[in-house]
Amino acid sequence: MGEVEPGPAGPLEPPEPPEAPASRRPGGIRVLKRNMKRNGSRNCLNRRSRFGSRERDWLREDVKRGCVYLYGADSTTATTTTTTSSSSSSSSSSSDLHLVLCTVETPASEICAGEGRESLYLQLHGDLVRRLEPTERPLQIVYDYLSRLGFDDLVRIQEEATNPDLGCMIRFYGEKPCHMDHLDRILLSGIYNVRKGKTQLHKWAERLVVLCGTCLIVSSVKDCQTGKMHILPLVGGKIEEVKRRQYSLAFSSAGAQAQTYHVSFETLAEYQRWQRQASKVVSQRISTVDLSCYSLEEVPEHLFYSQDITYLNLRHNFMQLERPGGLDTLYKFSQLKGLNLSHNKLGLFPILLCEISTLTELNLSCNGFRDLPSQIGNLLNLQTLCLDGNFLTTLPEELGNLQQLSSLGISFNNFSQIPEVYEKLTMLDKVVMAGNCLEVLNLGVLNRMNHIKHVDLRMNHLKTMVIENLEGNKHITHVDLRDNRLTDLDLSSLCSLEQLHCERNQLRELTLSGFSLRTLYASSNRLTAVNVYPVPSLLTSLDLSRNLLECVPDWACEAKKIEVLDVSYNLLTEVPIRILSSLSLRKLMLGHNHVQNLPTLVEHIPLEVLDLQHNALTRLPDTLFSKALNKLNKLEQLEELNLSGNKLKTIPTTIANCKRLHTLVAHSNNISIFPEILQLPQIQFVDLSCNDLTEILIPEALPATLQDLDLTGNTNLVLEHKTLDIFSHITTLKIDQKPLPTTDSTVTSTFWSHGLAEMAGQRNKLCVSALAMDNFAEGVGAVYGMFDGDRNEELPRLLQCTMADVLLEEVQQSTNDTVFMANTFLVSHRKLGMAGQKLGSSALLCYIRPDTADPASSFSLTVANVGTCQAVLCRGGKPVPLSKVFSLEQDPEEAQRVKDQKAIITEDNKVNGVTCCTRMLGCTYLYPWILPKPHISSTPLTIQDELLILGNKALWEHLSYTEAVNAVRHVQDPLAAAKKLCTLAQSYGCQDNVGAMVVYLNIGEEGCTCEMNGLTLPGPVGFASTTSIKDAPKPATPSSSSGIASEFSSEMSTSEVSSEVGSTASDEHNAGGLDTALLPRPERRCSLHPTPTSGLFQRQPSCATFSSNQSDNGLDSDDDQPVEGVITNGSKVEVEVDIHCCRGRDLENSPPLRESSPTPCSEEHGRGSCFGIRRQNSVNSGIVLPVSKDRMELQKSPSTSCLYGKKLSNGSIVPLEDSLNLIEVATEVPKRKTGYFAAPTQMEPEDQFVVPRDLEEEVKEQMKQHQDSRLEPEPHEEDRTEPPEEFDTAL
Repeated sequence: MGEVEPGPAGPLEPPEPPEAPASRRPGGIRVLKRNMKRNGSRNCLNRRSRFGSRERDWLREDVKRGCVYLYGADSTTATTTTTTSSSSSSSSSSSDLHLVLCTVETPASEICAGEGRESLYLQLHGDLVRRLEPTERPLQIVYDYLSRLGFDDLVRIQEEATNPDLGCMIRFYGEKPCHMDHLDRILLSGIYNVRKGKTQLHKWAERLVVLCGTCLIVSSVKDCQTGKMHILPLVGGKIEEVKRRQYSLAFSSAGAQAQTYHVSFETLAEYQRWQRQASKVVSQRISTVDLSCYSLEEVPEHLFYSQDITYLNLRHNFMQLERPGGLDTLYKFSQLKGLNLSHNKLGLFPILLCEISTLTELNLSCNGFRDLPSQIGNLLNLQTLCLDGNFLTTLPEELGNLQQLSSLGISFNNFSQIPEVYEKLTMLDKVVMAGNCLEVLNLGVLNRMNHIKHVDLRMNHLKTMVIENLEGNKHITHVDLRDNRLTDLDLSSLCSLEQLHCERNQLRELTLSGFSLRTLYASSNRLTAVNVYPVPSLLTSLDLSRNLLECVPDWACEAKKIEVLDVSYNLLTEVPIRILSSLSLRKLMLGHNHVQNLPTLVEHIPLEVLDLQHNALTRLPDTLFSKALNKLNKLEQLEELNLSGNKLKTIPTTIANCKRLHTLVAHSNNISIFPEILQLPQIQFVDLSCNDLTEILIPEALPATLQDLDLTGNTNLVLEHKTLDIFSHITTLKIDQKPLPTTDSTVTSTFWSHGLAEMAGQRNKLCVSALAMDNFAEGVGAVYGMFDGDRNEELPRLLQCTMADVLLEEVQQSTNDTVFMANTFLVSHRKLGMAGQKLGSSALLCYIRPDTADPASSFSLTVANVGTCQAVLCRGGKPVPLSKVFSLEQDPEEAQRVKDQKAIITEDNKVNGVTCCTRMLGCTYLYPWILPKPHISSTPLTIQDELLILGNKALWEHLSYTEAVNAVRHVQDPLAAAKKLCTLAQSYGCQDNVGAMVVYLNIGEEGCTCEMNGLTLPGPVGFASTTSIKDAPKPATPSSSSGIASEFSSEMSTSEVSSEVGSTASDEHNAGGLDTALLPRPERRCSLHPTPTSGLFQRQPSCATFSSNQSDNGLDSDDDQPVEGVITNGSKVEVEVDIHCCRGRDLENSPPLRESSPTPCSEEHGRGSCFGIRRQNSVNSGIVLPVSKDRMELQKSPSTSCLYGKKLSNGSIVPLEDSLNLIEVATEVPKRKTGYFAAPTQMEPEDQFVVPRDLEEEVKEQMKQHQDSRLEPEPHEEDRTEPPEEFDTAL
């Protein structure tokens, strides 16, 4: 394994330099033969298959050099399920892989000569296998493939091309493999003893026998997947029992050259099963043959013996024209009526097909045709002709001879106008030309085609419309103009128009004839006026949503048969009374407008669904739900009512008259009184979340139909145990969980925190996954991701587990955010392996890291996405979209790219009917239409950035960016915020999987905990501020009878170290500890200021606890006067330290110090100037007493002298190391005369005294007196030393 063996056609060593090309032989390529072990689950190569250092050095010399992995014929992706373990192991042992070193100029013929093979075969995405032409260059094919995926750097392309995992996407074979997984018509299979022929001249031998479709396939066990097999057609043949051998059958084909195979079975059950199944095949008369997706180059020979074949499906193969058994031989099927040759990449129209006069159906789509021959006019019986997905620009006049042609498909070609031949094809009733290049809609051409009723011109380039005359068209009934560029549309001449689709244009005005109009869909335009004359008396459905309408058209109010009216997402300010008085209207959608009030109903109306969400309603008419003059309820048939996002305070009590109401959605209002809906007999879903409810009046018995009740977000609502017991039978009850009281006053300060919520909706599985890592890349960044698999859950799980690791590897290779994010997506796409061949997933990745490019910014946010997952940043209360939606409807550029590559886009706007996304991870079989290259955006984070929202497609389909931001800005808990977004989406009708992640950002210098060069060190507790520090009387630390304990905690570090020293201390120092402390250590940086030369994030001790039986002034504790209101537990003082860093400044550059009295320090300006002491076990701990301090006084004190130099027992001063450990400082504090010591008591700039409010003034006075009377001990001569100018600290 791993040894280089001599290849038959080339030297062992890398090729010679270019200056000696004559030394190369015709097969001058290097071949590495290796028997590789493969992964059984993914069939990927083992790591040992990678070549050695010599080969890699040869590749580095030129980016045009590379390697091609040449697989053996048995290296297929599937094996027969009935193969025994012994046979599979023997096959695995014989699997051979050749690693061929070559260049981008090396043709396939040279590799074949070096390997002694006839041809090379290319397989894409584990699917079809085609034969390479001798002039094709395999390595260039790989390079082009990787380049189209999204790789830009040639060096990276070369590296990716050498990765054996690439075989799941592109693979080369030395022999054509037989894909047993494609034989989906396998009925029975197994390994049995087989004898060929009727006589006994042949011996019995063990063979693999497969009953597939209408054939019996016999092959050797060893070569079962190499294509060496015998195919026996059974249609018209016979099955006989072999009497001389137990459990044996004789299979014979039909015809003059009939062959016979004897198969011996081991058990009676197998014998009977094969006999029963084979007898069915023999007795049937085959008329339809499906050979699609078989990588065929020619028609199997045995099919020509079946003269009664009427339909032949050869779709998605590589059929050749001039080959034995090629397309030129199809005329032999004398009764063939249907032929499907789509997706064969023929390039040229096979003219001999025009001689099959019996054809009635011919499908030649996606073959790259640029023109059609005139001989196509010979197919006089042709009724259906499909030519979609080619490059046709014209149609021959001879096509007009096909008078029986009733269906002609020419969508997604390059036509610039409607072909004139349509006028001759009188049997046609549809013009299907979606996805072409029409820019002008000429109604005069359509007027001349009296037989045309349906016109499909969606996804063209239509900009204008031309009317040659005023003559009306009475034939066209259906027109589809979706996804064009029309600005004005006048179809009033189409008098018989029944249905019009014109969504996603740029229409400002629309004019139609209303004589026959039944349905109109005109959403997602810029309409300000819609004119229909006369009033459409037959109109049943009208969709004018997402436009700029300020009022409902009058003609819509007068339509007598209208049932559905959607005018949501417009600029409406009022609802016409005529609309609410319609006796035919069943569904009214008025959401997302500016409606302030509703008119008063007079009569009963049959309205079933009323959507008024997101308007400006402050109240509903009291008589809205009351009874009409005819004694019927005005909304007797109302079933669904949506009032969300308004300003309602109450819902009229008359809603109890709506006996059919089953859904009430009224979240995000100001409702304080629970509506009387619990008495409705059919009520099922009630959403009153995010209101002002205080109590609920519950009837004696709840309706048995109630299934979902949402009361979350009502902060003043308190449910008693009795109420909860009554609600216990409800399937889904959503209420707020009351937060548990906590006694910990310490607030953990982090730069970011996240919350995640995922809801399956009405589906039985969750296909959304998320990635969240608050500490990424040694703790200097964070990664968040969202993955939506739509209908599959496997790919989102795989991406969730692997994408962070891939990003970490890519970050180490490149510092360019565009490069490493793009490569992260492309590599993750490759790592999906076989799972990504048929499945796909949208992906969103957000990476927060220290911003090295912009010194004014602390962090930068890089966002990359494919598919429909999106990220939105809240900056200053405003949403900032960071993603791009890659879908056909929302991205015209991507839609045009897919069209240019001749993909078939179905009417529901899906690529080949699979997905609406144009970029995804996975779905490699849809290459090149679906690509994994992401959209990437980077933005520096500022202090105005509040939060980041990640969501999947379902979330953003039901929530706007502004609404999502406003909904969670003031929510304290990110988890609660994420849940609220999902709940809102479901309240708006989302029934699909919905996922939301909310990341709260706290970016600013006040969160820094690193040690910086040039930072002046005032003491072990705090730092010197870069701003002016006001002098104040020296503070005194309160004492107690038992001692003092000072606790220092860092808010940024996750590690805590505590150390307690006994009540008595020895005069001897620990020399070993000093030696250890003197060792140099790297400077510790926080996430705001990472070390430029090293990516390591140093974690330092963040908490230390010291005990003492003496007060800090050296006196007994009984001599000190306790400060009333500050120390009540008599044992301990907790000093909370918020450790920050200051930008490095020298002492001499600091502003002059001024004396002043203590002044309160604001929260914003408290950095480096305040400290506080909080009482433990105190209830009233909310009052803060700020105190200032003098840095120069701190330098003179004995406690701080140890910080500028460590005093040993002999009196000498040892200079401090660069990084100072707090615990070491505490153990080396100068000793008191009594032999006791106390921890350093210097004040942290942000520490604050926390005292009860009523004792604030008294505490101030007492502390001032205590500080003035404090004795300051004179330091010994040996303790005096000149402090250095700059110091670092480990806090």
